[in-house]
Amino acid sequence: MPYEGEVNPQDRRGAPAARLLTDAAALKQFSRRAFLTGAGASGLLAADMLLTRQVQSQRQTEKILPVSDQFADLYYPDASWFLFPGYKTSWEEAQWILNSLRGSLNKRARLAAVGYSNQGLDIDDVVIAVIEYVRAQKLTKLYFYGHSFGGMVATQVAARLLEIHGVEVEFIVLDCSPYSKHDVLDQSWFDGVVFLYERGFRFPSTLRGGYELGERVIHKDERSWRQILDQTLEQLSPIAPSSVLVQTESAYIYHFDGARFAGKIGDAKMAYIGNPRDRTVRYQTAAEAWAVAYKDNMVSTDLQTTGAAPAHASPGWNPNVYNPLLEALLDGFFPLPRGGSRVSVF
Repeated sequence: MPYEGEVNPQDRRGAPAARLLTDAAALKQFSRRAFLTGAGASGLLAADMLLTRQVQSQRQTEKILPVSDQFADLYYPDASWFLFPGYKTSWEEAQWILNSLRGSLNKRARLAAVGYSNQGLDIDDVVIAVIEYVRAQKLTKLYFYGHSFGGMVATQVAARLLEIHGVEVEFIVLDCSPYSKHDVLDQSWFDGVVFLYERGFRFPSTLRGGYELGERVIHKDERSWRQILDQTLEQLSPIAPSSVLVQTESAYIYHFDGARFAGKIGDAKMAYIGNPRDRTVRYQTAAEAWAVAYKDNMVSTDLQTTGAAPAHASPGWNPNVYNPLLEALLDGFFPLPRGGSRVSVF
């Protein structure tokens, strides 16, 4: 007979059996459909994570992404545009933007985009990628297109190319580019990303979709719900820039000082295009700051992308607005030989 407080051995032996019966009853209540649904969802998530990891691993270094154009490749083998993508712009979206602008850009040079590394934005590595491409392709004329914050990157890269390699850029287009962090309208959201990054916090990739949706909804007045959905889904796809890249881009904008490169881009011409209805970058102050700091290079600041939606740096969505502006701008400062714009390769 057991002492007081001691478990009866027979009860001890019966406990596992009782738990098994309880678990069996719970399992019976668990729907087979729910189990299969959960297993299927887990399988899809695992497959997506594997694909994402593979894609991300292939983008650990900066890469120049040429966009083939039969006309430009044939007539301008020694000249190239370089598109410097904006904040959170994937390699694929950068190429899409160039395809949207080919009608105006391909009349003077070939087309290429800069793919930033998912290990984070590093200007030294970007400069190396550009100069290696320039040498490999035997380029003698360079044209830069700075898409949103990419205008900051384009300006610094132009200064570094001239300083280190003696290579001068012909033209830099600034498309809604902020001159400093003070031109970014949503300071609270922007500051938060930089604050977390500089304290060692890395934004989990699994939360990127919610982050993106929240940011896009905040600026919903300048985007259609279709655009919000498309841009949110892109941030959930394997091709999305890594969280580390996004945070380093934020830190770059936060600490950018355009005055550092004023007077260091040689005779490169610059032009600012933007939209007074821009709700991401303060158009007036940004355009004026660039014009003052780069007064010896700036040739145009009055071209506006009126009618573009969204209003901020959206050539991919609005080629019909951007191409006529760019064509007129380039015709004015880089005139083609008589009849050049009508040459056909066919």
